[in-house]
Amino acid sequence: MEMRASLSIDRLIAELNALAQISAAEPPVVTRVVFSEADQRARAYVKSLCQGAGLDIHEDAIGNTFARWQGTEPDLPPIGTGSHIDAIPNAGMYDGCVGVLGGLEAIRVLQQLGYKPRRSIELVIFTAEEPTRFGIGCLGSRMMAGVLTPAQAVALRDKEGRSLKDLRIDAGFTGLLESVTLSAGRFHQFLELHIEQGPILEQEGLDIGLVTHIAAPASMRILIEGEGGHAGGKLMPGRKDALAAAAELVLALEAAAKSTGAIDTVGTVGVCEVFPGAVNSIPSRVKLETDIRDIDAARRDSVIETLKAACAELAQRRGVAIKTEMVNADPPATCDAAILAAMEQAAKDAGKTYKKMVSRAYHDSLFMARIAPVAMLFIPCRGGVSHRPDEYASPQWIGSGVNVLARTLAALAS
Repeated sequence: MEMRASLSIDRLIAELNALAQISAAEPPVVTRVVFSEADQRARAYVKSLCQGAGLDIHEDAIGNTFARWQGTEPDLPPIGTGSHIDAIPNAGMYDGCVGVLGGLEAIRVLQQLGYKPRRSIELVIFTAEEPTRFGIGCLGSRMMAGVLTPAQAVALRDKEGRSLKDLRIDAGFTGLLESVTLSAGRFHQFLELHIEQGPILEQEGLDIGLVTHIAAPASMRILIEGEGGHAGGKLMPGRKDALAAAAELVLALEAAAKSTGAIDTVGTVGVCEVFPGAVNSIPSRVKLETDIRDIDAARRDSVIETLKAACAELAQRRGVAIKTEMVNADPPATCDAAILAAMEQAAKDAGKTYKKMVSRAYHDSLFMARIAPVAMLFIPCRGGVSHRPDEYASPQWIGSGVNVLARTLAALAS
């Protein structure tokens, strides 16, 4: 199947640029928080492009959007592709958006070639992949997979105290939240195109990454209660410094992640809130938030247990109180062998260089894996930079990704 003549990379780049202009911040910064005015305008723009391609559009009660190219056997479960268009504050224009607009371009390529899919091909624009508003990532796909229940969703509030219920209704999504959950047979297979968000493909001069596993995070909050006092008046032997205890925990997590011997185990303390935060006052309270990831759930969970044991030992030795709270511990995903084989053949047919690799960032595909076989297709991004305004993927890289995506969708939908 000859894709090059039908693939309009200029059109796709123009659409990516137009979408990037829809932002709550001055371009080139992209900020699109879910249910904001910028998010609503971006949704309208993408839906207009889908309508222009003759796709049938449906939105669920949380705002997940489905744009379907009807197959010759429309009762069969469809092949899904897509990603997200929301963006964290001070972000770039390619994260998620390449998977949405690139997925649309793949469909248009196949339409122009006269291809008639047996199974429908459905482009999905997921709501709130980013955790910006509600502190939880992949909101739309979590609910589609039944991982986040309607009762849990109703309890969500943003930093201003606004409820998910009020925000979604104000955005025009008024259906029952119970209707968002999809059955295991709703999609036959699902494939997500995404920038790598890492440097490997560019460094190795490769066109495509075939993702075999998607690492999943476990997040833990740790609250350390010590004893405050004047920095000059309280002598060192009697101190119960909460920040000193926290410092040991940060290093304990680093050591635990390294100790597994696996390059795929990572541990991060990304939040450290110190009270009272005065230079001449001993910290009496510290809150840490950790992110522990791996493609092997048992290995990741062993790091969590090691960290909990360190908390218990530190509490006793330093005379502080330490409480831990698991925020989430999502299972990693293994990508489907049949989709991977189809992607590999598509890359060969397109003359693209590739390698099999792991996704250490998680994506909506992690939760789609609960209800359908999934895989991911990576393209390079300059310097591995993402979640910044200087995030960049070249037209050539994007074109390669769409070429391989279109070929794979054609194979899966036949």
